[in-house]
Amino acid sequence: MKLLRTAFAFATILFSAPATAAETDWPRLQRTAEGLRDQALAGSGAYDVVESLTTEVGPRLAGSPAGKRAADWAAAKFKALGFDAVSVEAFPIPAWSRGEETAEVISPYPQPLQVTALGGSVATPPAGIEAEIAIFPSLEAMAAVPAGALKGKIAVVVQAMPRLQDGGGYGAVTPIRRLGPSEAARKGAVAYLIRSLSTNMARLPHTGSLNYAEDAPRIPAGALSAPDAELLTAMAKRGQPVRIRLKLTPKPVDGGQAYTVIADIKGRERPDEMVVIGAHLDSWDLGTGAVDDGAGVAVVTSAARLIGALPQRPRRTVRVVLWGAEEMGWSGPAFAKMHAAEVDNYVVAGESDFGTERIVVAQFPVGAVGSPFARAFAAAMTPLRIVMSRDPAVVGGDDLAPLRGIVPQFSLRPDGTTYFDLHHSADDTMDKINRNGLDQATAAWAAFVYLAADSDVDFRALAKPKP
Repeated sequence: MKLLRTAFAFATILFSAPATAAETDWPRLQRTAEGLRDQALAGSGAYDVVESLTTEVGPRLAGSPAGKRAADWAAAKFKALGFDAVSVEAFPIPAWSRGEETAEVISPYPQPLQVTALGGSVATPPAGIEAEIAIFPSLEAMAAVPAGALKGKIAVVVQAMPRLQDGGGYGAVTPIRRLGPSEAARKGAVAYLIRSLSTNMARLPHTGSLNYAEDAPRIPAGALSAPDAELLTAMAKRGQPVRIRLKLTPKPVDGGQAYTVIADIKGRERPDEMVVIGAHLDSWDLGTGAVDDGAGVAVVTSAARLIGALPQRPRRTVRVVLWGAEEMGWSGPAFAKMHAAEVDNYVVAGESDFGTERIVVAQFPVGAVGSPFARAFAAAMTPLRIVMSRDPAVVGGDDLAPLRGIVPQFSLRPDGTTYFDLHHSADDTMDKINRNGLDQATAAWAAFVYLAADSDVDFRALAKPKP
């Protein structure tokens, strides 16, 4: 009931605000957006796009040969779908490749463990590391021990990640993965392990990138499957020292290159003004990157294709960007640098990167709540049961973070309840794709992007304080 009251109150705000863009025929645009919505719901083509990507390319680690194959696939796909001005932008990255990864309990209860290296980790010695473990319930608990307390040990943080629809639990526990290795090294640890940042109990570890600090030694770091983290906890409770052997053999790759692919649906009147939408083309190497982020690639590509197939192109250009190194954090800054001269022409931007389920929440750019644009979008989305948030979208995605405060951004947020069951794991495969979810998401993206591209809405002006 509370959610219904919130939605009703917001609808009242949306439909009572005065119009500010007389140049735009909002009823006509709304009807077209509704047509795009219905066309996508009847079959958006997004499923075929992600099926093609995962089958023909598969895992797409940035800086790997598969990363280049993914860029070639994307450029060919855009051209086949009728996009304009397709381009591939190469940029250097500190590439990394996974090697052998094994772990096992040596004593007191010998048995194998499931482990994977964290992205960017250094390697163990060739024969591996054998050491006693020190288990901590949280990163904060590990950070609280005295300097040198972990000398010669393998630190293990076993904090579990909560399951939340908006994925908020991930942000809360990500420091365990990103900051933990250096914190463990400062305390004297020779290696570092975490319970995978996952919301399920499958015996599959989840990878993800780390951030080594400049003031700490670089030690090998990996993620255990959730059941194995609980297994080690149970062993430690029996009071005897637990020793494990860990072997990780990742290595840096010289001359690493990543590739961002860009394609446009050229606007009929104002082609230099661009509505920018995107997803990240790269993936981790354990699964085939279907949910993270093949689904996002499929949604934004299919939404733009539907707009481009209209009898009349929108006034502004729709630009689709498939970023090539999001997982390790390199593509957003590279894109912002290469496109600094044109960002003033970006009308609004958003990134699809949260899986394959239906959109449940829409967040408008700062100041846009209550605008004619918001009213038209909310009306077009009525059958899709999307909540129109009162809170603005500050950042539309990781690759857009460098443009925060420069380019207005929006967010169309899927149901993320099960997203982190699969995220960064070998279980991220095509069979997890929800075809109906993709079609609903494509419907929402197509409507939002079309309304922004074929109107005179100025999101920067809406964000300015009212006199």
